[in-house]
Amino acid sequence: MLNRISNTIFSSGRKSLASDGETLTSVRRHQPDHWLLIECLILLAIGLALIYSISPALADTTGVSGSYYIVRQVIAVALALVAFFITYKFPIAKWRAYYKWLLAAAALCTLIAIVLPVNPNYPAHRWVRFAGFSFESVELLIFALLVWFAHFLAVRIKNGTITNFTKTIRPILGVLLIIAGIVAIIQSDLGSTGVIVAMMGVMLFVAGIPLKRIMIIAAVIVGLVIISVIAFPYRLARIETFLHPTSNCQTTGYQACQAMIAVGSGGISGLGLGSGVQAYGYLPEADNDSIFAIYAEKFGFIGSIILLILFAGLFWRMAKISEGAPDDFSKLIVVGALVWMSTETLINIGAMIGLLPLKGITLPFISYGGTSVVFFAASLGLVYQVSCYTPRVSLKDLKRIRRRAASDDYSSYGRRIRGAYHSDLGGRG
Repeated sequence: MLNRISNTIFSSGRKSLASDGETLTSVRRHQPDHWLLIECLILLAIGLALIYSISPALADTTGVSGSYYIVRQVIAVALALVAFFITYKFPIAKWRAYYKWLLAAAALCTLIAIVLPVNPNYPAHRWVRFAGFSFESVELLIFALLVWFAHFLAVRIKNGTITNFTKTIRPILGVLLIIAGIVAIIQSDLGSTGVIVAMMGVMLFVAGIPLKRIMIIAAVIVGLVIISVIAFPYRLARIETFLHPTSNCQTTGYQACQAMIAVGSGGISGLGLGSGVQAYGYLPEADNDSIFAIYAEKFGFIGSIILLILFAGLFWRMAKISEGAPDDFSKLIVVGALVWMSTETLINIGAMIGLLPLKGITLPFISYGGTSVVFFAASLGLVYQVSCYTPRVSLKDLKRIRRRAASDDYSSYGRRIRGAYHSDLGGRG
């Protein structure tokens, strides 16, 4: 069915997106969605400007040179652009073929992070440190899980076992248990665990897992979250702080209170890029987890709305690309990357304005830190590559193609994964 629709759109110049034995559509390669790259560059530039503006304050409080933070961020952005173009140019079928190597690398980095001594300032086994540089292992893990899970689901869609408990649901539950044990408990990173769960959950929904099966998985996740919160008193304290942020502004609620002060002090138009005091030791993690509060202090309500529009535009473009993706694997890659970035954006901004509990989650492309910037760019590079194979037809032609496809198993061209959207396809039991 997919090939017939593709044949209607493209009459010549075929190029296979994948050649690993899966039934994937061969379509003509065209120019990628340049808006993805443009918005990525704009967000990276905003991040650089913010880090540059607060570098003197950060240096003053940490005792390093005034150029320390901005130089490292420039290096991180350069590496991110390299990662973007590597994932864009390296065929997506190869990424799929080498997913085992990605998982092995992620497992090795996670193991190294666990066994290495921790930094007293960050007492958690999350970083691989070497020669003054640090690497957060969970970012590689999320990227590897993105590629593996898209492959896992695409294979089961092809084999017709996507709703099978033994072949699909049970392995997923096993992976979630492993992630909960390592990331949430050993590495004490409940925030990243939540991002992984959200990414995998939406990918499951799009792949056509029935809601009853998803509810089973959700019940297991809720139980694991409750256990992980009860087992660590500081997490209970964060929940209490979230519910009553101003009751403990000198102790557990300090960061939440300072974040709201920073956001509120920005007013309508902000204090200006060269102004603001929160980065001078008042707001913890001003360059990282609290970067949106710093942005709001400098650019105010209007600037914050502009930033939200930029993120919304990026996510909208990714959603459009997912609708036109030429095969299940590519579609799931784009969906997973979209959920990954949007979830971290939601958590970071929500925590800074008091709508969500504080978590150690970065703001994509904006926060200081090379690991997150590099892997966000790498995942966006995969999306950029998929955009080269989406259909370029008018709305009138697309409606005609959809009418022609209505009599077959798939109700529309833009919604091709069986059971993912349409109840008549039998995927939502």
